[in-house]
Parts: sequence; structure tokens; C-alpha cells
Amino acid sequence: MSDPQWWQPHRHLDRRPALLARNRIQRAIRGWLDSNDFLEVDPAALAISPGNETHLHGFSTGMIGNDGVTRPMYLHTSPEFAMKKLLAAGESRIAAFAHVWRNRERGALHHPEFTMLEWYRIGQEYTVLMDDCADFLMLAAEAAGANEFRFRDAACDPFASPERISVAEAFTEHAGIDLLATIAADGTTDRDGLAALAAGADIRVADDDTWSDIFSRVLAERVEPHLGHGVATILDRYPTPEAALARRSPDDPRVSERFELYACGVELANGFGELTDPVEQRARFQADMAEKARIYGEAYPLDEDLLAALAIMPPASGIALGFDRLVMLATAAPSIEAVMWAPVPDPA
Repeated sequence: MSDPQWWQPHRHLDRRPALLARNRIQRAIRGWLDSNDFLEVDPAALAISPGNETHLHGFSTGMIGNDGVTRPMYLHTSPEFAMKKLLAAGESRIAAFAHVWRNRERGALHHPEFTMLEWYRIGQEYTVLMDDCADFLMLAAEAAGANEFRFRDAACDPFASPERISVAEAFTEHAGIDLLATIAADGTTDRDGLAALAAGADIRVADDDTWSDIFSRVLAERVEPHLGHGVATILDRYPTPEAALARRSPDDPRVSERFELYACGVELANGFGELTDPVEQRARFQADMAEKARIYGEAYPLDEDLLAALAIMPPASGIALGFDRLVMLATAAPSIEAVMWAPVPDPA
């Protein structure tokens, strides 16, 4: 997957058209952000916590103070925590093209360092972000001179309105599973109930699988392969146990204001009606870190400044989009590394 000698002149010549398209796409999106009154911000990459999701892996480092003492720090996996502090500080509509780092991730759709486009809107429903995503799909196609998005054998019309389906509807349609029957109103889950439904749909279930493990397997094996073909798909209303940073839906506490955008079967963006209750957010972070410690034998600290900022942060919606993946689809590139100016070397 990696091209260790991408810098060879003849290889760079092959890569250059997609790289120039990347620049045009970024300029087009920046123009859209500016015309829609977004302030582009530039959060620091060093953070107290890289993020507190169970299966997210950060890069650790150390900061040496003036006292000569080394204190642990991390490269952020998203600019989210810093940007939410800016919302608490008084900004109302912000965006960032941020380099982010995620460990244990490398492949056609993953890279240890990549570019994330993240933006937030104060006082607006999370559904507005879906319209933003549709605009960005069109902008990327126009800037790249593409009539369609492509990845491997999949194609998608970036000019067509995305379809919208809930996670529960997708589980019923593609796996024959009544997902919401395994979630209580307080967010607790019925692991054995979901295991039985999955087994009945011929999906492998291990004895030590949690509810979340089974959910992820059904999503990956039965649902995601059907998303974003022909037109983009918005997979909406994620189960509350799978939406640690999102508000619960006002009409059903079993699901939350979280959606993901798919094109050509590729996940492009992850959006939220942001959770601003610091007590609930702390509890969710702590639960995720306990699970991380159980699985991986490590956990990350909580960003206490973030939790304090949430107490004064106004209602907001926010979203992160994998910019390299967007460029990859718009240029029909075989991987995100093919649209990165200088990929991270592979030390193996």
C-alpha cells in the first residue's frame, strides 16, 4: 500500500495531477467557508488527551518544562477538544484544516497522519451539517473536474442529494436485526439479545464479544457495504451507546444526534449534535476509558479544561470530515496516500 519512493521524479509526475486537484479542492472549500461566515482557526496539535474513545489510539510524547521535568503529552486525534474550548470562549462558527495523528492505522483508507476538516455551528441543528456535506461533495467534484466519485469498483454521484437512513432502519433492511429492541431507554444494552439476533442472521459472535463488538461487526459486514453507492448516504441516529460525544435525540433516548456520511462505501464524515453536559460527558469518557483499559491495557487522561468549558459552551453542532478521503474519491485515486504530498515513511 505504501510507496516508499514517491519522491522519485517519474513517480511524482504520475501523482502530481491528483495533488494539484487536492489544492483546488481545498481552495474551493476555504472559499465556501469564508462566504458562509466561518472563521478558520488553527488549534495546537499537542494535547493533554488525544481523545477518549475506546478504540482510538494516540501518539504519545513528552513536554519538558522549564523545571526540567518531562510531562506526558499527546498528538491530537482530532482538533475537537480545542475547538470546543473556542466555542466556549465565544466563537460561533469555526472551521479548521487540521493535521491529526492516529496510531495503529495504515491502509488504503487510513494513514498515521492525515488532514481532517472540522467545523462547528453554534445554535443550529445537526441536520444543517448534512447540507454542508452535500455542498462539499459537489465542490470537490467541480474542483477536480470529476463527474462522479470512484473507489475501486464503486461509484457515486456527488451532485445528487444524499439519501438518509437511520442506523436502526439500516440494520433491519440489510441484516434483519431489530437493533433498538436491544437498547433500553437509559442507554443500557442487551448483549445476549443482540448476540442472538446476530447469530440468527449468520453473523459470527464470540463468547467474549460485547454489545459494541457485535454492533460494529454487523455494521461493517452487513450495512456499510451497501452505503454510498450511486448516491451518498447519510447514516443517521446512531445508538446512544455508540455516540459518546452526541446529544440524545429528544424523541427517543435510545438514539443520539450522530450521523456518518458515506460515498462509494467509504466513510467520509462523522457529525454530531454536540453533548454539552459536563457530568454526562465525564461519565461517558470514564466508561470508554475503563473499556479501553480492559481491552488494550492503557487509558488516556481526561481533559479537565474541556469538561469545564462544556459547562459554558452553548448548544452547537459539529462535524469532522476526512479531507484526504474526499480528495481520493474525487480523483479516483487508489488510496489516501496517493493524494498526500509527502506520506509518512513506513519504518517497517
